[in-house]
Amino acid sequence: MSEPKSYRRVIRHVTTGFAVILVFLALILPDQITRLPPGNHWYTALLRVPIEALVAGAVLLLVPVRARRWVAAGLGVLLGALTVVKLVDIGFFAVLARRFDPVLDWTLFDDGFHFLIDSMGRAPAIGLAVGAVLLAVLLIAGMTWAMLRLTAVAAGHRRIAWSGLGAAAVAWTALFAMGYQLIGGIPVASHAAADLARDTALALPKDIADKRRFVAEAGDDRYRDRPGSQLLTALRGKDVVVSFIESYGRDAVENPAFDGSVLTALGDGDKKLAAAGFAARSGFLTSSTAGGGSWLAHSTFLSGMWVNTESRYRSLMATDRLTLTRAFGNAGHRTVGIEPGVIYAWPEGRFYGYDQVYDKAALNYHGPQLSWSPMPDQYALAQFQKFEYGKPNRGPLLAEITLTSSHTPWAPLPGMLDWDRLGDGSVYGPMVRAAATPKEVWKDDARIRAAYAQSIAYSVDSLIGWVAEYADDNLVMVFLGDHQPASVVVGQNASHDVPITIVAKDPKVFDRIATWGWTSGLKPAADAPVWPMNTFRDRFLTAFGPEGDPH
Repeated sequence: MSEPKSYRRVIRHVTTGFAVILVFLALILPDQITRLPPGNHWYTALLRVPIEALVAGAVLLLVPVRARRWVAAGLGVLLGALTVVKLVDIGFFAVLARRFDPVLDWTLFDDGFHFLIDSMGRAPAIGLAVGAVLLAVLLIAGMTWAMLRLTAVAAGHRRIAWSGLGAAAVAWTALFAMGYQLIGGIPVASHAAADLARDTALALPKDIADKRRFVAEAGDDRYRDRPGSQLLTALRGKDVVVSFIESYGRDAVENPAFDGSVLTALGDGDKKLAAAGFAARSGFLTSSTAGGGSWLAHSTFLSGMWVNTESRYRSLMATDRLTLTRAFGNAGHRTVGIEPGVIYAWPEGRFYGYDQVYDKAALNYHGPQLSWSPMPDQYALAQFQKFEYGKPNRGPLLAEITLTSSHTPWAPLPGMLDWDRLGDGSVYGPMVRAAATPKEVWKDDARIRAAYAQSIAYSVDSLIGWVAEYADDNLVMVFLGDHQPASVVVGQNASHDVPITIVAKDPKVFDRIATWGWTSGLKPAADAPVWPMNTFRDRFLTAFGPEGDPH
C-alpha cells in the first residue's frame, strides 16, 4: 500500500509545482517582448516578486471556507483572461507598436486572419486561428485549476502559507522601496498584472473621455467655414495627386540593412523627373500609427486631426471636419479616390468628399491577386490615367491614390512593364507565378527585409514612371508613406516617421513652400524637418491659400 501512496504524493507535488509555475509566469509575463532583459539575460526576469500573488494569497486565506473556492475560481478566470490579453498585447506591440484596446480593436483580428491566409495559405491560417482560440480557453481553464489547487494546498497548511506570505511581503516592500531593478530596468518588486488589470478596466471610460475631447477638437476648425473662393487659390487650374505608399517609412530611406533598392529607385526617379522638367522637395511626417492601420494615417493626414485609435477614427467619420479632399472640391476641383484595397462598401468616401471612388471592382482588374494587394500599383495608376487624368477637355482634378503593392507580406511582387502592355491585368499571370511566394519569403528575416524594400522601390518606380509618361505642366503631386512597416523589418524601437515629397514642374509651387526647409529631391535629408502628420493639412492650406502668397 505504501507504493500507491508514495506515487500519489509525487503526483500531488508535481501538480502543485506546475500550478505554482503557471500562476507565477502569468503574473510576471510582460506585455512586450522588449520588456524582457536583453540578450542572454532573459532568465533574470524570473527573479521577481509579484505583489498580486501576495494579495490573492492573503484574500483566499481570509475569506470564509464556503466562499473560498468561488473566490479562487474567479481569480483564476481573471488571471487567465489577463494572460490572454498579455499575449494579444505582445502581438499588437510587435506589429502595430501599441497596446490592444479591448473595447475597439476586435475588428482588427479579421485583418490579421486574412494576412495569415495571404502569408501561409487558408488551411494553415485556419489551423493557427483555431489553435489560438483553444490556447485562450486552455489558459483560462488552466489558470482556474491552478488557483483552486494552490488555494486547497494553502488552506491545508495555513501556518506555513502565512509565514511564506509574510516573508514575501517584507521582501517585496524592501525591494520596492530600494527601487531594485534587473538588467534592462525591470523592477524586481513586480506589479505588472495589477497594472494590466487597471489599464484594461479603465479602457472603456478612457475611450469615452477621449472621444468627447476629440469631437470637441474636431469642431474647432478655422478652415471649415471658409468659402471655396479663398481656398487653395495658388493651385487654381492645377491637377493635384495625393498618393499614399503603403508602409513607406523612414527606415526605407535610411536603414542600411535594406535601403539599397529604395535609394536606387529614388535616385533613378530624380533623373526621370529632371528629364521631364519636374523637381521635388522632401521632408518627414510622424505618422499616427506604425506597422498597420493605414486608415488611421490617411484620416490623420487628410483631416488635420491626430487619429491613432479606432475610437477616434469612428468619431471623426461622424463629424463634418473639412478634409483636404473636400477643400479641393470646394475650390472647384473634381475629387476622385483610386482605392484598389477597397473591396466592400466604403461609406468613408462621403466623409472625405470624393465625387467618385474607384474601388477594386471599378478598376476592372483581371489579373492574379498579389497576396493582400489586389492589383499592381502600375496597373492602378494606368486605370487612373484611363478613367480620369487622360480625359480630354476636363476641369482641374484632385485624386487621392492609395498604392498597395508594398503591403505585407511583400510577395509575390510584380515588375514594371511598358504602359501600353498592361491591358486588363492578365499580363501579370506568368510574372506572378514565377515570383517568390510569401511562404518562401517569410522563412528568413533578411529575405523579408529585402522583399519589403523591393516592394517600396516598385511603388516609387510606378508613381514616378506615371509622372514621366503622362504628366503635363499643371501636375502637382504629393506622395508619402502611411506608416513604418512591421517590427520584423524595422525592429521594436523604430520611429513613426515617414517620408513625404512634393513633385511639380511650376517653380511657383516651390516658392510657396520655400520656408518649409524641405530637401531638394525625392530623398529627404537626415536633418529634414519632421512634423506631426496632423499638422500638414493646415500648413498646406495656408501655403497655397491667399495668406501663403510669398509676394
